[in-house]
This record gives sequence, structure tokens and C-alpha cells, in this order.
Amino acid sequence: MLNPQLTKNGELQHLLSIEGLPKSIVNHILDTASSFVGVSDREVKKVPLMRGKSVFNLFFENSTRTRTTFEIASKRLSADVINLNMQASSTSKGESLLDTIDNLSAMHADMFVVRHAQSGAPYMIAKHLNDTKQNHVHVVNAGDGRHAHPTQGLLDMYTIRHYKKDFTNLTVAIVGDILHSRVARSDIHALTTLGVPEVRAIGPHTLLPGGLEQMGVRTFTNMNEGLKGVDVIIMLRLQNERMNGALLPSVQEYFKSYGLTPERLALAKPDAIVMHPGPMNRGVEIDSAVADGPQAVILPQVTFGIAVRMAVMSILAGNQG
Repeated sequence: MLNPQLTKNGELQHLLSIEGLPKSIVNHILDTASSFVGVSDREVKKVPLMRGKSVFNLFFENSTRTRTTFEIASKRLSADVINLNMQASSTSKGESLLDTIDNLSAMHADMFVVRHAQSGAPYMIAKHLNDTKQNHVHVVNAGDGRHAHPTQGLLDMYTIRHYKKDFTNLTVAIVGDILHSRVARSDIHALTTLGVPEVRAIGPHTLLPGGLEQMGVRTFTNMNEGLKGVDVIIMLRLQNERMNGALLPSVQEYFKSYGLTPERLALAKPDAIVMHPGPMNRGVEIDSAVADGPQAVILPQVTFGIAVRMAVMSILAGNQG
């Protein structure tokens, strides 16, 4: 079966998930991103690679951070950006999602950046575009349900590579609400694809999904055990809005057991880095002393996210299906 993300020549046609992406494509995205990062880690270059192209941001679910970084990335590539408020749009008036896509395609869209609460929505859009021979339009998944958030996973990989250089001797811990986290899924697929020998998932039983062992992940319910000797710690936000029922006794109890404090950070390697996809809940997942401390790379992650999204969009724009 053909990977729906790739052209028949094996080039990237859509970015829907890291799962199933060849290692060579993941590395190509990371290498391309590094060409956009300036001399300082805080600056990203402007290039004319997408001049004359139109990028439509279709956010059916709120996300200021992700939408803003896609918008900045599009503008740094010199693309025209159209932001649509999909919550107040035609789909809430009864028009189907695919009708909306057809209408926007008729406006000469070159790329759709899609965030949707339903897992699989970007796949459905990509399949529809391919089925209706609109192969010139590319789809980037900016987060779908609990399923995937591939650009976040890629920017996390870029950050790890920037600070650790090599993936093949690392121990990486992902901590927190893994059950509801599309970021965790994307990170796990990316880390295993890139050859990280040990990926750990740390959290309470109620927030650890089944099947992690089959994905090559070691699970820990004891935070202190799980953090011993790790090189990278990826903290996850508690996804209260996606939780059904009482999965946790209280946020205070959660912080007591799973919050990243300076004492717990000391269990990791001395040069371990701390990451977080944001927005952070200080005092719930992470202590402010850690979030603002020298081992946190949370703000560089945001800058690298712009470069990684530029890389994804410029590669897609150059690949015609």
C-alpha cells in the first residue's frame, strides 16, 4: 500500500504523520531547517522560496501558538497567508468539510495547514485532493485529535539534534499525559525512526496508553526511577480539555508525583535538557525554577519550530505530485 504522504517517486506530498516516514525524509527536513536558522539560535532567515504561493491556515480547533508559528514561517518563505476562522465558517453552517476544501482549492490554494479535533481529518482532506486530481495542493497536519502533531515532533527532534548532535546513544524520557498527547505519539515515532536506543514514558497508570511496549517504549509509573540517567526530558501538558472522568486525584497530587522539580532533574544526566511543547502549566507539570533554569531549552524550541515549519512547507512546495 502506498504511503498517502508520499508521491509515487517517494517524495513528500503531504505531511500527515511521522509514523511511516522514511528516516531519510525526516533527516532531510531537519537538514533543511538548519539552513534557515541564523548564526544566533534566536533568528530565522527570510527566503523567497514560496513567493506567489498561497497557504491557507484552516484551524478547526484553537491554537494560538501553532497557528502563529505557521503564519510566521509562511511569511518568512514569502508566501501569501490566509487565516480562516473555521469555528465561525461555512462548516458550522452545515457545509461539509470537503465542500469547503473544494471551494478553497478553487481559489488557487497551494497548501492547507489543518488543525482538527477529529483524528484523521487531514488524511481525509489529502485523500480527497488526490482522488479529485488536485495533486498540486499539499496538506500539513497541524494536529489532529489524539493522533499526531508531526511538525511539533520534528521541531522536538531538531532541538534534540541541536543540543545532543547524535541520536544513537541517547535515553529520552517523555513525562505526563501520554494518553491524550498527539505530541507524545509523534515524538515516539520520530525518536524510534532516528535510532534512539531507549525511549521512556513516565506517568500515572491512568495516563499511560496500552501498546507503548509494542512501539519500543519502556514505561515507568515512578518518576524518580524513570528519570535516572536520561539525556532528554520532554514534559507534556496535562490535557484537561481531553480528559473524560477523573483520571487524576488533583493537580497538587499530580505535581507531587510527576512535576519536574530541581531535585528530580538532578536524577538525570548533568547535561540533560528539558523540553516542553507549551503552553506550560507552571506548578503542575514543571517547577518555575526548572522552566526558567539553564537546562530548559523551551524558548529555543519555539524558534526552531519556525525553521522546521519553513522546511516542511518549502520541501512540499518543491515536490509536485
